[in-house]
Amino acid sequence: MKNNQKIIPMPFRYLINIVLFAAVLFLMNTLITGGTISKYYSGVISSIGISIILAVSLNVATGYLGQLPLGHAGFMAVGAYTSALIMRAVMASGFLKTAVGSVAAFPLALLAAGLVAALFGLLIGIPALRLKGDYLAILTLGFGEIIRVVLLNIDNVLGFKLTNGAAGLQKIPKTTTFLITFLCVGVTCFVIHTMMKSRHGRAILSIRENEIAAESCGINTTYYKTLGFVVSAFFAGVAGGLYAGNIGILNPSAFGFMKSIEILVMVVLGGMGSMLGSVLSASVLTALPEFLRSFADYRMIVYSLVLVIVMIFKPSGLMGTYDFSLNGLLDKLIRLIRGDRGTPGGGQSLLTKKEGGTNE
Repeated sequence: MKNNQKIIPMPFRYLINIVLFAAVLFLMNTLITGGTISKYYSGVISSIGISIILAVSLNVATGYLGQLPLGHAGFMAVGAYTSALIMRAVMASGFLKTAVGSVAAFPLALLAAGLVAALFGLLIGIPALRLKGDYLAILTLGFGEIIRVVLLNIDNVLGFKLTNGAAGLQKIPKTTTFLITFLCVGVTCFVIHTMMKSRHGRAILSIRENEIAAESCGINTTYYKTLGFVVSAFFAGVAGGLYAGNIGILNPSAFGFMKSIEILVMVVLGGMGSMLGSVLSASVLTALPEFLRSFADYRMIVYSLVLVIVMIFKPSGLMGTYDFSLNGLLDKLIRLIRGDRGTPGGGQSLLTKKEGGTNE
């Protein structure tokens, strides 16, 4: 028996996570639909979910891949306008009023938003990821600003109202709900977690540690850097679609340079390479300004002080590179109950180790 052997089989590990996640979703959705949680706070919770998707997706390119893209808001904008235009077209056709349309239209619009953003990520990623450091940051920053300026200046195409320019795109169906948002959060975290635990994820991590060594071992660094960038862009597009369905109006100014910096701050504050850190920091940094609205003159000062204090005393971020594992915790509890305290990694007890004659 190996020291790092898992006590809970893999299918049951996923089943436990799914059941607990579904239970939390059901409880929160019941509180919201029952009126226990007001519409204002349910809107704040939905905004937190959108921020979580943005932070976790950027963490793929920044924390796991080790690059520094500053155009994440551009992918979010592409996804937001794609979803909004589809939903406006669906609403105009009357399909949204049907039972099938109300259930299927928005998920399909979110999928389209993610795919279009991923296409933009592929187009910009292939040339951009041949650069490193400051050069990559400047190029992706330029890409994000190009997207914003294009959205600002394209009013209509061939008589079809596209972005409505500086006036903003209005009358977008408010189809984003708590349940849809956090289902997307669960899917995002699951896909990225499983990807990073696969051989593709290990290849991406090897590029972060030493790109030259990874390439010398036969890893196609261009392919895996582009893969990480495209996955990051896809989920940013999904978050943009949720954002459009949450507020019902889009303005290009909402996707400027500072939006990309805001998302990057969430990743750095939580810990680059820690999904749990991104979730916690996105939740705190989204909720904190809302809960400090009663101190309108001082809330941004408090917000900034929190960032400064954390960066001084915990420069690696709140969680560093640590990721919480519920199943790992259950494994430790089971070993503790059984008396298997032999190794810090959750190995066997001393009696079990001596039975085999050799230690693996």
